[in-house]
Amino acid sequence: MNHDFLLLLPVIIVGAGAVLLMLRAAFGKLALDSASVVCMCIFGLAFAAQACSALAGPEVPFKAAFNGMLMVTDFTRVAGLIILGCGFFTAMSSRSYFKENRFGLEEYYSLITFAAFGMLLLTMSHELMTAFISLEIMSLSIYILVGFNRRCVTCAEAVLKYLMLGAFTGGFFAMGTALIYGGLKSTKFEVIASAVATHGFLHTPALVGGAFFIIFAFLFKVAAFPFHAWVVDVYDGSSIPVTGFMATALKTAVFAIFANFLMLDPGLKGAWVTYLFYISILTMFGGNLIAIGQGSIKRMLAASGIVHTGYLLIALVAVSADRFTGSVILYYLAAYSVSTLGIFAALSYLSGAGEVRSQFEDFKGLARTRPYSAAAITIFLLSMAGIPPTAGFMGKFYVITSAIQAGQVTLAVLGIVSSILSMWYYLRLIINMYFHDAHESFESECTVFAPACTLILAVAVFAISLYPITL
Repeated sequence: MNHDFLLLLPVIIVGAGAVLLMLRAAFGKLALDSASVVCMCIFGLAFAAQACSALAGPEVPFKAAFNGMLMVTDFTRVAGLIILGCGFFTAMSSRSYFKENRFGLEEYYSLITFAAFGMLLLTMSHELMTAFISLEIMSLSIYILVGFNRRCVTCAEAVLKYLMLGAFTGGFFAMGTALIYGGLKSTKFEVIASAVATHGFLHTPALVGGAFFIIFAFLFKVAAFPFHAWVVDVYDGSSIPVTGFMATALKTAVFAIFANFLMLDPGLKGAWVTYLFYISILTMFGGNLIAIGQGSIKRMLAASGIVHTGYLLIALVAVSADRFTGSVILYYLAAYSVSTLGIFAALSYLSGAGEVRSQFEDFKGLARTRPYSAAAITIFLLSMAGIPPTAGFMGKFYVITSAIQAGQVTLAVLGIVSSILSMWYYLRLIINMYFHDAHESFESECTVFAPACTLILAVAVFAISLYPITL
């Protein structure tokens, strides 16, 4: 009983913290700056609880009470650590962001925490209805965060697009769940795995249709081709800290449940390998084509996020369902999250009030006036491009190596080509920062939190690169 409680302690801390922040904000008992500190403490405490929990293998907490709805494994625990880390650094950079952008409210930090609560539940979900509820908890919080600046027309457009497309996605996930229940009389992952192992994936048409709708929903949430159309406009319309949180924590949570579902049985994974092979290629090169033509840094980063989804899909294709550990996927997610959160943390205090500095040209000469900020941004961009000795390079190395070991040599080669193409738009910003004269001083009223966040994440880029994993 106590061990089960400890396994769920991070989720309990985040959920209770979200309710506490909401109630304190509703009664006006918490200032905006204090709310950010409380939010960071919640994520820090939950991170410590998650890191200290010991596992002897896959465990089902409170199996009798929850009827096996949740499962905790090493894979879900590390995914949870990434999500909690993303939440902590998002709250940290948001404190500085709202010093210049005055639309911040205490409820903002409650929504960040509620979204993380849904993400943690999603990673541990071992049953489709639980996954659906977790997905909606996460999504509803993100919808509000995207449109949090009610005076911004771009934010209103972004939240409308995201809400409409998200509603369709939720409908498809619910339809897939209903079909699987109709075919198997259960929505539990273990029942689905048993049915596929016994009769084969194509034996039950309802299972095939249900899996199709559910994978459709997952591909939308991770912005894979051809469901990537929303991501650039939504990221562009969101405030900078929210964009960073969506690009990292949300992607980690969805890829965790995506991998858990796809790896239930080799037959289930084998039925989708061919489709994921082509989707990953189209996602990588489609994202590159979009990113190359962007003049806005946020839109470029949104398009590059599509490309990184392609690399993660390569890892999904290459991984073995028989001995699934997810180490390559988690390593890449950690490396991508650190780099992406870092550059958004830097933008949160460099973009100025109203995010007036948003184009590549606006950052010309940054290295002459803010050399440390320019150096940190350069580290993050080089990591995204996969330049050694950064974590991004090691992440891509592991992805490419796992693809070669799985016999997916074509995917490995195309992944390398895509990485070379991506250097163009990453180096473009570096050139603007270092090889042009400064047009302004880049002064801001921010606190020390966002610059400190940027420094910590820049160090983490190199620290993570030194951590070895087993393929």
